[in-house]
Amino acid sequence: MPSSPSLETPPQRRADAPEAPDASLSHGLKQRHLSMIALGGVIGSGLFVGSGAGIAAAGPSIVVAFALSGLLVMLVMRMLGEMSAAYPSSGSFSAHAERAIGPWAGFAAGWSFWVLLCTAVGMEGIGAAKIVQGWLPGTPQWMWVALFMVVFCGTNLAAVKNFGEFEFWFAALKVGAISLFLVLGALAVAGVLPGTDSPGASNLTDFLPHGSEGLVIGLLASVFAYGGLETVTIAAAESEDPVRGVANAVRTAMWRIALFYVGSMAVVVTLVPWDSKEIVTKGPYVAALDHLGIPGAGQLMNVVVLVALLSAMNANTYGSSRIAYSLVRRGMGPKALAKVSGGVPRVAVLVSSVFGFACVLLSYWRPDDVFAWLLNMIGAVILVVWIFIAVSQLVLRRRMERESGERPAVRMWGFPWLTWVALAGMAAIFVLMARQPDTRVQLYSTGGMTLVLAAVGYVRQRARAGR
Repeated sequence: MPSSPSLETPPQRRADAPEAPDASLSHGLKQRHLSMIALGGVIGSGLFVGSGAGIAAAGPSIVVAFALSGLLVMLVMRMLGEMSAAYPSSGSFSAHAERAIGPWAGFAAGWSFWVLLCTAVGMEGIGAAKIVQGWLPGTPQWMWVALFMVVFCGTNLAAVKNFGEFEFWFAALKVGAISLFLVLGALAVAGVLPGTDSPGASNLTDFLPHGSEGLVIGLLASVFAYGGLETVTIAAAESEDPVRGVANAVRTAMWRIALFYVGSMAVVVTLVPWDSKEIVTKGPYVAALDHLGIPGAGQLMNVVVLVALLSAMNANTYGSSRIAYSLVRRGMGPKALAKVSGGVPRVAVLVSSVFGFACVLLSYWRPDDVFAWLLNMIGAVILVVWIFIAVSQLVLRRRMERESGERPAVRMWGFPWLTWVALAGMAAIFVLMARQPDTRVQLYSTGGMTLVLAAVGYVRQRARAGR
């Protein structure tokens, strides 16, 4: 297999210099792929599955929680879009952190996110297997997980356009399903859906059932439900027109988040009592459709949830392999991971998939210690990544204006004030996590992993500088 043209960062390359275009990766993603990846990327397993626990804790105030965290996510995506349009890279925020802060920052941000994505692949595989096992009782979960892993590893090994096509149709199904859910829900709330009566505001009277503590738990759940939005900026580097692709994706982020997340949460808590056990056991969307009494709608939504989980597996397999490839190409890991064949970093795809399946095995073999420790370690990685994004954008925007005077194709709103507001919001979330016993362990575990990776990255940086 031919190797990539540059496995290590050349000694003369400055950290703030644009990453050299990588001709070894294919550019098989079309604009329709990127548009649908961006559209479907906000409809993930966290929304379909994880939001139920947030509703149980926050009650109807989950709408406020999703709106607040959605505002923060929009700011982060705008910052990331500005940098990715100016410096397209399969390393995305990791490459930006290296350019803005230093190689140690790119190392820490990149490898921590790689661990997060690989672990998420395993978790999503387990979730998908549970749904299929419910339809086919008696079949072992591990068999379905292994099948899903082989399928998506295979599609990602073949060509990037396969990833794009899978995500295009996965996203189309998710967008269609949630749009239909919103239409049916709005009709039911208005009292014009045949066979149903409008609940009015009867389910919204106890807006803060568990007080501010419940709202905090709901806020934390909503923050982590937004994970996965970064994939489009990674994929853009392998598209026909990276700058236009990123710009279009980021510019439509606001209405997508408002409609799909905040809108659907409003429909669910209006239709179904927040303390209904079905919201957690079945998931909020299945519970809402079952509540409306639409024949077969709940099972149909289970199919959509399965698709969302499989879509996340596909996207995270892709994202983890590209992050690993970019890191190694910049001299931050084993050179073998940078080998490219047919425009695909196949070794990186294989290693990422194996790591993900190893996480699945740990969930069976060591669920109470090793696997639990791994889950805690990745619990707050997304917030660490967002902080790297915000700091990098502050540095790179000022550097760009000072050195070239050019206006970015995608510009952060209200710079630098809104960037500082976003950083303050992230700091506030860290404080809230430190106050909650469950999330406190995640915060400290993620912090420990980040510090270790940063230290390793700094030692490598000093060693390379001394050569």
